[in-house]
Amino acid sequence: MRQALDEARKAFEGEEVPVGAVVLDGSGAVVGTGHNDRERTFDPTGHAEIVAMRAAASRLGTWRLSPCTLVVTLEPCTMCAGASVQARIGRIVYGAVDAKAGAVGSLWDVVRDRRLNHRPEVVAGVLAAECGALLSEFFAHRRVG
Repeated sequence: MRQALDEARKAFEGEEVPVGAVVLDGSGAVVGTGHNDRERTFDPTGHAEIVAMRAAASRLGTWRLSPCTLVVTLEPCTMCAGASVQARIGRIVYGAVDAKAGAVGSLWDVVRDRRLNHRPEVVAGVLAAECGALLSEFFAHRRVG
């Protein structure tokens, strides 16, 4: 999660919503990193999770990321939760809960929907206070500026 927080700080510095993600392979090695980049790239899919999963898939040479863990500073939204299911991510670890748009247990629970063909393990609340504080700082700064 510390590496995902480093990615989130990069987003913050780039005036993006500070969400960061890393993908770990089965041995725990980082195979993909990403942070929000929608403002810079004008890409509505430029969420940290999508960026990190694309990098991991490219590096591993496969879209099937079943042995991998996605670590992200904020609970994934419906798009990112759905993409993690489609990528067959084995585990999702996230920090702060997203009560407004979270799709991994809070507002929706896309990844545990029994109607889907894949359901990753979920670990929630890892360094949640630190992840949430970075987001709070960002939005407080935006309201003042």
